[in-house]
Amino acid sequence: MQMREAKRGKTTPEMKAVAEAEGIDIKFIQRGLAAGRLIIPKNAKRENVSVVGIGEGLSTKVNANVGTSPDYVRLDEEVEKAKIAVRYGADTVMDLSVGGNIDEVRRNILRSVAVPVGTVPVYQAGIEAAKSGSVVDMSSDDIFNTIRKQAEDGVDFMTVHCGVTRAAVETLRRAKRLLDVVSRGGAMHAAWIIHNERENPLYAEFDYLLEIAKEFDLTLSLGDGMRPGCLADASDVVQFQELLTLGKLVERAREMDVQVMVEGPGHLPIDHINANIQIEKAVCDGAPFYVLGPLVTDIAPGYDHWVGAIGGAIASWAGADFLCYLTPAEHLCLPSVEDVKEGVIATKIAAHVGDLAKGIGTERDDKMATARRELNWAEQFKLAIDPEKARELRRKRPPTLDPNVCAMCGNWCAIKMVEEYLKRSK
Repeated sequence: MQMREAKRGKTTPEMKAVAEAEGIDIKFIQRGLAAGRLIIPKNAKRENVSVVGIGEGLSTKVNANVGTSPDYVRLDEEVEKAKIAVRYGADTVMDLSVGGNIDEVRRNILRSVAVPVGTVPVYQAGIEAAKSGSVVDMSSDDIFNTIRKQAEDGVDFMTVHCGVTRAAVETLRRAKRLLDVVSRGGAMHAAWIIHNERENPLYAEFDYLLEIAKEFDLTLSLGDGMRPGCLADASDVVQFQELLTLGKLVERAREMDVQVMVEGPGHLPIDHINANIQIEKAVCDGAPFYVLGPLVTDIAPGYDHWVGAIGGAIASWAGADFLCYLTPAEHLCLPSVEDVKEGVIATKIAAHVGDLAKGIGTERDDKMATARRELNWAEQFKLAIDPEKARELRRKRPPTLDPNVCAMCGNWCAIKMVEEYLKRSK
């Protein structure tokens, strides 16, 4: 187990791989793991995984969601989405399938990509319970058996909505939100609590959840089931009550040597982002923070990958460690393969922008500047986040007067002009 070995002062191959990838001393990785301030999601049963480190002092990572819906059950397409996401830079993939044979989809994705894979097990537990009744008919055993089954399959990290408690639901009842609950997992738990008048099993039996996680070295992602679904609900008492609960659970997980991260909003005005990140880091003692976006406006359907990238860049700069992508299809429909590609690229840009503000990854931008000064197009394409698009745009409108410049300025290329006169003046 990564955290246990780190606490013992030992290094693992996974720690060494992360240290090498990040260009950071192995002792820094070891100390961060031991303190719970960074994680390396990898199921002990899964082999041949390109491990990544997520957390304090490391580059910002990107997750891409894929998965079936009741309306679109196309296994091959979801596998292709996962592959495309990884090809364009996703560090992890989550399977959020809620349609068709969920086991088959998950297992195929696990076989098809070599990055950490996550799930939200309550989806499957609730959907299977609904086959003979309703989501609210699922039992505690249904939830935990699903968690164990998915862990047995090799899932590396799981979102578990442990903070959706009876107290949180009562607070929600009294709140004056425009959008009560937009988290699918959060809604399932809230509905279950209201119907059964009992505590959320993931909270009531958190120690049992930790036992399963410890057995598989499963990383727990403490879900934000009460996250705001619109700007008007941002940073309210419902959101922060759940966060305070998660802060206590982070401490309990660390005591059991279970790796854990915390999920965050959601929809936030741009001026709320920094404060939200700092509050999470304080309440959860520096636990890695995994954010969806955040989305900084509610009125851009079709462009929410841009909206999320704006919020994600600021969140990364402020200290978020892990960005969940959004696609152009967010709030509208199940994303296509092309939507997944666009979402990943937009979020990779956001992560890089945030890292630059933290002094991480500046070498690549310096190399790009040098390549532009030298009009070295091959090197510019090599350094680009999306080389294919850069090449295609240049191919569509090539320069006709001078092949060394671009078709924007032609003979009036600023770089070429000044370079020539600088040489003459020497």
